[in-house]
Amino acid sequence: MRPIMIVIVLLAFTSCTSIRVLPVESAPGVNWQEKRTFGFYEVKASGDTITAQFADGIAELQQAIAVELQQRGYERVSDRPNWLINIGIVVKEQVQTRQTDFRTDGAPRYIGQRNYTWKSETVEVGRYREGTISVHVVDALKRELLWQGAVQGVIPEKNTSRAAAASTAMRMLMERFPGRVN
Repeated sequence: MRPIMIVIVLLAFTSCTSIRVLPVESAPGVNWQEKRTFGFYEVKASGDTITAQFADGIAELQQAIAVELQQRGYERVSDRPNWLINIGIVVKEQVQTRQTDFRTDGAPRYIGQRNYTWKSETVEVGRYREGTISVHVVDALKRELLWQGAVQGVIPEKNTSRAAAASTAMRMLMERFPGRVN
């Protein structure tokens, strides 16, 4: 009985993820078996908000997408791909708060002249970064959008966790990708 409980607990922890797949859209009438090569748009980003790890993060996302598409029978090429894939990233810093509570945060305080007071306050308990990654698959010749999808979730602080989260997010998103080469 004990090994079964361990397996159940492990499955519960691995199935809990903070990544959400947002609704995807596909262009009607696309023959996904006709065109079998893909590439990525060149990433052009600048400004003082771009971190040093930005290029590494883009490379991790491109690799994760490439792995998923290659498992479906598509080939990544650098010269004349049938599709171009555009990656969009939005990152916001979020603040986690809680309300103070009379029952858990102590009794009213004496402020002099027999006046006792207590008021509810919002207390910051943490900060985290939440990101949205959008993936657009575009016909390289016609420049028409063929498919788009997005994922959203909390960005891990550690670089090793970030690479694993990128891989998991792209796997979850690409499960909704309609194409597969037989």
